[in-house]
Amino acid sequence: MNVDADRRSPPCVLVIFGASGDLTARKLLPALERLAGYGALPPEVALVGVARTPMTDAEFGNLCRRSVTSDDNHRWEEFAAAARYVAGDYDDPATYQRLADVLAECDHRHGTAGNRVHYFATPPRLFGPIAMSLGKAGLSAPVGGGFVRAVVEKPFGWDEISARELYADLSSAFVEEQIFRIDHYLAKETVQNLLALRFANSVFEPIWNRTWVDNVQITVAETLGVGERGGFYESTGAMRDIVQNHVLQVLSLFLMEPPTSFHAEAIRDEKVKLLRAIQPLDAEAEIAANAVRGQYTRGGTREDLMPGYRDEPGVDPLSATETFVAMKLEVQNWRWTGVPIYVRTGKRLPARLTEVAMEFRRPPQLPLFPGTAEGLDPDALVVRVQPDEGLSLRFGAKVPGHAFRVQKASMDFSYESFDEQSPDAYERVILDALIGDPTLFIRADEVARSWRIVDPVMRFWAGDERPIPLYQAASWGPSEAGALIARDGRTWRHSSRR
Repeated sequence: MNVDADRRSPPCVLVIFGASGDLTARKLLPALERLAGYGALPPEVALVGVARTPMTDAEFGNLCRRSVTSDDNHRWEEFAAAARYVAGDYDDPATYQRLADVLAECDHRHGTAGNRVHYFATPPRLFGPIAMSLGKAGLSAPVGGGFVRAVVEKPFGWDEISARELYADLSSAFVEEQIFRIDHYLAKETVQNLLALRFANSVFEPIWNRTWVDNVQITVAETLGVGERGGFYESTGAMRDIVQNHVLQVLSLFLMEPPTSFHAEAIRDEKVKLLRAIQPLDAEAEIAANAVRGQYTRGGTREDLMPGYRDEPGVDPLSATETFVAMKLEVQNWRWTGVPIYVRTGKRLPARLTEVAMEFRRPPQLPLFPGTAEGLDPDALVVRVQPDEGLSLRFGAKVPGHAFRVQKASMDFSYESFDEQSPDAYERVILDALIGDPTLFIRADEVARSWRIVDPVMRFWAGDERPIPLYQAASWGPSEAGALIARDGRTWRHSSRR
């Protein structure tokens, strides 16, 4: 894959806090290696790692090499060999003084021109202290026409209050335009294709509204359990882990109004407007009727028996943490009022898939085909985010033969039809941060509004003394989720399959 000239990084230093950690080794360094191979990282880009683990520059360079599988990427070899490392505590001023000295050396040796991108690849509790320490050390303010940016991984707080506290810590050192909040789901090729699907094809826009659309379903399903992340998941749950960020971000891109331009702020403005149009479930009766949680128990087959959530390492044997969420949401605006939006996510479900499905209203002429069309699924446009990236348009067609029978057919598009290879999500977000494109990053008002949508539900569940609904591993969630959508005379996609 080659990159356009305007997609090559300008001169800068990428500073990774948490450089000795798992995220850096699994995601960031392999993404940087691929970017180096594409020619996106010119010699004027340097890497500096910061972490508590004692390490020399040479040892960090070896860590960079061990984290990738390629052995013929000469630019990466140069990049890793020139990498620098600063060891120290994140709240120690001496750490940031050493970092300042190393950054000055990079400017002199590599011509990085005073430009810095600080990537916070640490546990979330350290985001605020690192930002404030950078501010106190004078490493957050641009100097001489250069740029300084802070890249922050999710979660952006644990609720609306903590998200605002985190924003206060970050903004003590950085202005909003410098803060790049990552949701790597937005960097997936198919999620970005939502914009092309909506606004590059006039055939879809006339039917993208309440007149033609019956309902929208968003599913984020995983076959895996929490595994070794039980301790983390106990304090997180599916609502915080998936719904508050991934699901609501995809939903806002799929349903937002046309932006005035493809400028980053125009797109993000429309996403915020859509999120503001989602009515939070406030009353207890409303939450109980429209939000379902669940937790997986032991299940599967005799040959592949999967443990229950409470059997996983680090999980409380009496845990009420949700591993499944289903919700019915409503968007109160001119385009979508009256169209139910069903979202669900869960672990230990029968299939790994992320998709957005728009089901259309049934045609009034179905009685023209007695006995052949009553059981047909509705027409639908399905955007597959993973694993088989692409989209499908489902419609009714006559079955070949003498009888007049109708059944569903589909037209499918797959990204495999392109010669170009889709970049990894982290490749995209890292390069966007380096070149300063904020389109796929989340603004502070988006974060606050997303929390406002899910916070009432989480507070209700925290005070709900009823046992959490259970579902067997490798099933499509608790029966309450099926009842949620069946009450409206609809069914979840895929739920008839195991």
